[in-house]
Amino acid sequence: MYGLVPAAAQASAGPTAKVTKSPHRRCCAGWVEHMRVGGIGVTVHELPIPFAARAATGMPDGFGACHSASAGPCAIEGHEPAADVRKRLARRPAGVGIAVPAMPPGSPGMGGPRATAYDTPPVRNDRTGRVYAHH
Repeated sequence: MYGLVPAAAQASAGPTAKVTKSPHRRCCAGWVEHMRVGGIGVTVHELPIPFAARAATGMPDGFGACHSASAGPCAIEGHEPAADVRKRLARRPAGVGIAVPAMPPGSPGMGGPRATAYDTPPVRNDRTGRVYAHH
């Protein structure tokens, strides 16, 4: 059955993110756990094909990844480190949100034999991004 993770499975006094993901992707589940360990509460909505949720967050398809999330007014796309999300939420800058396009090996939730360097671009209201953090 697809639905929300029970409130008892959420443990955080800090910010909370709403995540839409496929029930079949282990990398997304790994990212959700990374967020929880990083102090961000997570409510998960599982859909067989979650990509339509990206449009609801305002995130352009060009920044797409395998799951979409939002925390307050901030759209979160892909495998961002929890620290980047917390920093973004604390600063409350204008714009759509932040993204880690694609699924870089070594990013939170993504395993792999070796990490690949990747950027976290903020996505501005004009749907463009620049580097917010480099990992």
